[in-house]
Amino acid sequence: MSVELNSVETPSGETIAYREREGSEVPVVLVHGNMSSSKHYDVLIDALDPEYDVYAPDLRGFGASSYEERIDSLHDFADDLVAWVEEAGVPTPFHLVGWSTGGGPAMVLAAEHPEWVRRMALISPVSTRGYPIYEKDEAGQPIPGEHLTTREEIAADPVQVAPVVQAQENEDAETMKAIWNELIYVNGPPDPEKYDEYVEDMFTQRNLVDVDYALVHFNVSGEHNGVEPDTGQASEIEAPTLVLRGEDDLVITEEMVEETMADLGDVGEFVELPDCGHSPLVDDLDRLVTEIEDHFER
Repeated sequence: MSVELNSVETPSGETIAYREREGSEVPVVLVHGNMSSSKHYDVLIDALDPEYDVYAPDLRGFGASSYEERIDSLHDFADDLVAWVEEAGVPTPFHLVGWSTGGGPAMVLAAEHPEWVRRMALISPVSTRGYPIYEKDEAGQPIPGEHLTTREEIAADPVQVAPVVQAQENEDAETMKAIWNELIYVNGPPDPEKYDEYVEDMFTQRNLVDVDYALVHFNVSGEHNGVEPDTGQASEIEAPTLVLRGEDDLVITEEMVEETMADLGDVGEFVELPDCGHSPLVDDLDRLVTEIEDHFER
C-alpha cells in the first residue's frame, strides 16, 4: 500500500508534515520519539493490517515539519497534534500510538481529548513522571537527585546530550550509529540501507536540547517528580492503554514503566517484549504488530 507525505499549516504558523497510508476504515495515529521522525515508523506503517488508515506526523522540529517557535513542554507537541488533527481532517475517534518521547504528547492528547482516542498503545514511553537528566560525577556516572533543570545545564551534559548535539550538527553518521548501537539497537541494527536512511533522518532534528528540557520537566503524575509538581493528568486518561517495553531496553527502565502503570491505574495493561530493546520495530516487528493489533481489536 502506498504511503504519501503531506503537510498542513496550523493556526500557530507551524507546518506539520505527516505520512498517510490509506486503509479501509479504522484510523490510527503514530507519534514518534526523540532523535527521529515519522520515517522511523516506516516498517510499522507497512506492517499494520490494511484495515487501518495510518497517519504519522513529524513533530515540530523533526523531519519535514517546521520549527518556527521553540517548545517549552511536551504539551506544546500535544497542542500541535490537536491542531494537526483538525487541519488535516484526521477522522476521530482514532487509535493512538506513542513511542518513547512520543508517549508524552500522546498521553496528554488522550487526557485532554478522551472523545478522540479509542485505544492507546505506548511503546517504551517516557514515564508519566518525566525523564530526568542528572549531573555527572568525574567518571561520567549520574549523581542521583542532582537534577539538571535549565537548558544551559542540559546542553552542557557531557554524556547524554552534548555528544548527540555535536553529532547532529556535524552530520556525523559514524558517531550517531555508535550511540544508537549502544543504547537502542542492542540486539542488532537494521539492515545497512535502512540504517543509513534512519541516520539521515536523525539529522533533520533541530530541537534536541529543547526536547530534553521538556522531558525533564514533564510530569502528568499525581506526585512531585523532583523537578515539577504533580498535575494528575494521567488519571484523566480514559482510553484502554497498552504499555509495551522490551526486556533489554536501556533507555526506559523498569522503574519508569512501573511509574507509568501506577499513574494510569485501571486503564493500563503492561506487556514485556522478550529479546527487544528500545526499538521493538527493529527487534521483533511481528510480535509488536500482533500486540498492538490485538489491543486495538478488543
